[in-house]
Amino acid sequence: MNLKLIKRKDFSLLILGKLVSLLGSNMQQFALSLYVLALTGSATIFASMLSISILPRIILSPIAGVFGDWFDRKKTIVLLDFLNSIIIGTFAVIYIINGSISIPMIYILVILLEITEIFFHSAMSAVLPSIVEKEELLEANSLNSLVMNIGNILAPVLASFIYGAFGMRVILIVNSISFLLSAISEMFINIPKNHKAPKKINMNVFKTDLMEGINIIKSNRLISTMISLGTIINFCIGPLFSIGLIFIIKEVLKTNDFQFGIFQMILSASMLVAPILCGSIIKKVKIGRLCFTSFIFISFLILIMAIIPSNIFINAFNTNIIPYIGLLSISFMVGILATVANIALGTLFNQIVPLELMGRTSTVFNLAVTVFIPIGQMLFGFLYDIILPSVVIIISGLILVITVMKYKAALISYDELEDKSEIKPESELIGDVINEV
Repeated sequence: MNLKLIKRKDFSLLILGKLVSLLGSNMQQFALSLYVLALTGSATIFASMLSISILPRIILSPIAGVFGDWFDRKKTIVLLDFLNSIIIGTFAVIYIINGSISIPMIYILVILLEITEIFFHSAMSAVLPSIVEKEELLEANSLNSLVMNIGNILAPVLASFIYGAFGMRVILIVNSISFLLSAISEMFINIPKNHKAPKKINMNVFKTDLMEGINIIKSNRLISTMISLGTIINFCIGPLFSIGLIFIIKEVLKTNDFQFGIFQMILSASMLVAPILCGSIIKKVKIGRLCFTSFIFISFLILIMAIIPSNIFINAFNTNIIPYIGLLSISFMVGILATVANIALGTLFNQIVPLELMGRTSTVFNLAVTVFIPIGQMLFGFLYDIILPSVVIIISGLILVITVMKYKAALISYDELEDKSEIKPESELIGDVINEV
């Protein structure tokens, strides 16, 4: 892993700002979950708070994508982080005055923050590939993944302490400050002005630019492949980790709370150590083949995992320790490979999508992969209730195997086009990527 990137002011300020805002956001989300459950005792209200954010994402993603490509990205992300700080700070004041926040107010807070996040990520999507060289994108994404995973691990620990000691009020104050600090750090980043603002803004111009983004997705088989892969993975593999493994550990293996906590910690650790353990391998393997190899190994590991919750395997041992260790080991390997695959896919996306169209394509990608998460959770959650867990895991693994094999040619073809760059001008290579793939 090339730590020299950290020494660069623009990159380090970007990662630092993202880490600070991520810590604040995840701490608030964790604390809000505890607060809502303590306030209502209702799992339905708790679930609705988590799922309500999908509505603004469906409605606003196309608009945010176009706006993200139109306007100055640096000004946009700084403005939106300041806006987040003001919104959360306002709710902190409301909490201080009233001594609490009502459920309707929490819904409003969640929706407002989701709206700003949609526009923020549309503008942010092109920042990283703008401030590092193309050949550094893989290492930049690896470092970004490492730092963000550190934030994901630290956030619930910090939130548990702060919320337990000081309550929701201080969580809101801390998150408001985190967005303020993030905005300040982003003010000092030099971001190239590669946005493409129209001379006149109206509905016709908006529709034209929106269709331009959609058409490049439809015409470029590699971008379509990444969207399809992300969608299917979130649909069939996401529920395995968010529902299936929890169900197996608690209901099938009958583990205690300590064992469950260890499992969650090891799974988080796998995502943290992946960029470190696999850094040298990632650099040696071509991006397309790295994506394919990671996903195909994940598929086979999931199929092997299906053996563990079977009655034959469990009954072969007097205790649940061996099945538990087996599940833990396979999950750890899947976590590492999934992180590597995400880094590779992110790098592939950054390299193949023109910067001036990054907002539109990234929002379509995020919308496509996000909208199928609750659908997959509902469907596979129902399957875990009515059929054997081993069968459900096999279904998930087979769907992934079939999907990866279907898109193998598209992934590998990118490596072949990259090889042409050694003898062809970059402009001609870009033409190949858009037209030939």
